[in-house]
Amino acid sequence: MFKAESGSLRFSSATATEAASGQQNANRTNGRGTAPGDIGFVGLGRMGTAMAKNLAAAGRRVIGCVRRPEQMGMLLALGLKPTTNLADLFGCEVVISMLPDDEAVREVACGRQGHNGLAAGLRPGAIHLSMSTISTAAASQLASAHARYGQGYVAAPVFGNPDAAKARQLFIVAAGAPADVERCRPLLDQLGQRTFVVGDDPAHANLIKLMGNMLTATALEILGETVALMRKRGLDPARFVELMTSTMFGGRVHRIYGERIVAQDYVAGFALPLALKDVRLPLAEAESASVPMPSVGVVRDRMMTGIARGYGELDWTALGLIAADEAGAPVARCAAP
Repeated sequence: MFKAESGSLRFSSATATEAASGQQNANRTNGRGTAPGDIGFVGLGRMGTAMAKNLAAAGRRVIGCVRRPEQMGMLLALGLKPTTNLADLFGCEVVISMLPDDEAVREVACGRQGHNGLAAGLRPGAIHLSMSTISTAAASQLASAHARYGQGYVAAPVFGNPDAAKARQLFIVAAGAPADVERCRPLLDQLGQRTFVVGDDPAHANLIKLMGNMLTATALEILGETVALMRKRGLDPARFVELMTSTMFGGRVHRIYGERIVAQDYVAGFALPLALKDVRLPLAEAESASVPMPSVGVVRDRMMTGIARGYGELDWTALGLIAADEAGAPVARCAAP
């Protein structure tokens, strides 16, 4: 994920200035070396790299765009065609983005001063498949930008972590024009275990993803609090979680994350700063709809506490560590950074 890696996207694009407009037209014609069926990929962090690798393993020709030339060898080893030039993706039929936030996706899609983004560069009929977790406002803006150029825009955010991405076990929530979603479906089938199509408005897919992340975050908070209490009272928290997940709380979130919180496993799959972004976004959606969400506000503040305490490199399971800290419950030496 570009934002997490360095804070700002800086591709060596040669497009979008008046002097380069003729070159852009040539790119639309010859695709800068692309072939029919080529897939572009932007956002090769842990999640994106696992996803792009799966596409390549399935026989897709994937052009991966990265910022730093030193990353290109790694992409070659994974079977991808690497580039540092976003314009090399302009001839692709579908470009997938897996970026960390609104700003990063807007910059890739809409460009920045002196450089075109995907909307101005892709051919008419191409599709931007946005698999990032972003706001509904950003999704609507990007859909409109691509529509102006005769392109498709499909939102398809995912539920799952990098391990799930590697194993093709992601759950995908997709929305966009039905024909565009169907064109993307073979790719989605190669990336996840199930795709839920929720309509033709891309913003709806992002809203559902945000609400799902909100449910997960609040579950992690209460799991952390209850495990801290069990541990402080001298009971075995593992037996407690096993009992709960074998009876009333058998969902994936309680089982997977409950076991990790008990094990004091805070190795980042979804680091706290990114999790905090995904909590702030649903709070903004709630505010715009005049829907109070006080429990989510608590989780936001707990994540901010963790980051302030130096836990920013840890997973959002560190909500359990924060709860243990505040309860004065025993914490394994290896749990703290």
